[in-house]
Amino acid sequence: MPRLTSTTLLRSQSQHQPMSLLPLPLPHCLLPSFCPVQPCFFQDISMEIPQEFQKTVSTMYYLWMCSTLALLLNFLACLASFCVETSKGAGFGLSILWVILFTPCSFVCWYRPMYKAFRSDSSFNFFVFFFIFFAQDVLFVLQAIGIPGWGFSGWISALVVLKVNIAVAVLMLLVALFFTGIAVLGIVMLQRIHSLYRRTGASFQKAQQEFAAGVFSNPAVRTAAANAAAGAAENAFRAP
Repeated sequence: MPRLTSTTLLRSQSQHQPMSLLPLPLPHCLLPSFCPVQPCFFQDISMEIPQEFQKTVSTMYYLWMCSTLALLLNFLACLASFCVETSKGAGFGLSILWVILFTPCSFVCWYRPMYKAFRSDSSFNFFVFFFIFFAQDVLFVLQAIGIPGWGFSGWISALVVLKVNIAVAVLMLLVALFFTGIAVLGIVMLQRIHSLYRRTGASFQKAQQEFAAGVFSNPAVRTAAANAAAGAAENAFRAP
């Protein structure tokens, strides 16, 4: 049986969808031109991602949205806990920080590398995704555990609040259940994407080559290298 490679997968996709080789139209922004806030990213899974990977990428997008929703619910649960027990102020403050910090960082740091990896068959982006999303899965587990004072309404925090207020504890238990489901789905998706990655025949050497090519194609890097070489040559000629 012939080995399945990334080139074979992409070639098969292009044969079934020849129109995908044509230039894509520029996305149209629905916001008015005078609006100071404009979109930072454009994505179209049905157009940019090969068909066999679209379900995986869509699932990861839903996972990111669910994690963001869980952080918002966690903020509300920590607020309720702070209202019935004012000594929980540190956890409430951290829950605000987690919403502000993790929502954009998770999208930029692991979802976008995963999206670009499947879009362009990039080994470098796959490695970035695996490294960061593994840390994200560890964080999902910590959120589900809910160590008191960390700003996460997990199982331990919910059981502690159960002695103080049952209604707030029920809300925190629901958030803990949500965190648990996200953690399980995150681990499953990490294994699935790693399995797909191994089927493409990618390697660490290919990721190094892509990184080197990307660095040296950067105009700023080329300019800095040229200036350094010119400076070294000038110093060599001036030396006695």
